[in-house]
Amino acid sequence: MTNPRERYWVIDDLPLTGLAWGPDYGTPVLALHGWMDHAGSFQILAPLLHGCHVMALDLSGQGHSGHRAAHATYNIWDDLPQIVGVLDQLGWQDCVLLGHSRGANISALLAAALPERARAFVALDSLVPEPTKDSVVATLRAFFQQTRSQAERPARIFKDRDAYITRRVKQGNSVGTAEALAGRALEETPEGFRMRGDPRLFASSAIKLTQSQVDDVLQAIRCPILNIWATKGILQSRPKFAGLVRRAENLVSNYEKLQLAGDHHLHLEANAARQIAKAVLACLERHGLR
Repeated sequence: MTNPRERYWVIDDLPLTGLAWGPDYGTPVLALHGWMDHAGSFQILAPLLHGCHVMALDLSGQGHSGHRAAHATYNIWDDLPQIVGVLDQLGWQDCVLLGHSRGANISALLAAALPERARAFVALDSLVPEPTKDSVVATLRAFFQQTRSQAERPARIFKDRDAYITRRVKQGNSVGTAEALAGRALEETPEGFRMRGDPRLFASSAIKLTQSQVDDVLQAIRCPILNIWATKGILQSRPKFAGLVRRAENLVSNYEKLQLAGDHHLHLEANAARQIAKAVLACLERHGLR
């Protein structure tokens, strides 16, 4: 079943959308995408997770989901109540959390805060939020200033799909990744192709976690963690994440690390996606979770 089914929910008056793959009776997998991506980022990987019912969300302000109210924010914990609301509407008591980048960070918070809802946690090219050493006052100031300025910024419009693809490639994505993400990221208008993503997602978080708080999150996760990193991903571009891996190895009782050839969006590369799927299914089998 390679063609996804569109899904739609209203949680806390916020319209949320998603894509579903696999049989309804399959192992429940909730897939959360990275920053300024959408549910379509799992279009290569999800069909390879045989025997799983993969539900990929468009997180708020991205993909086809609604934007948050004018007074609301996009801190990574703001998504948690709506994600749990989706799980409740699906009737999933627990599930496998599959998160990429920002989606992995959100998944880690969910697995820590509500361990009974997490059957396993698969983190793709991230794990937890990078701890900060910045002053809380400086972080709050940046949040205030950037949220105001981004709220006043009009959505970016491209003359055509190719212009969007070219921009993402210049930012470091492969052509294949950019092409795969273009459709659900853009809305065609008389003026051109407008980005669906809420510009407020570019603003700084109000608060960033300290190392101690990140450690608390890791220690609170009870389910098995499969952490898959790209050889040309975050570990190379942001070396501080290597320290997070070492801390996870010491703090998490059931932590497994794997590195695969690819860039930050390795799950959109066919060969890497096959290897990810094989590793995920083997992990679930080992722990009797299928």
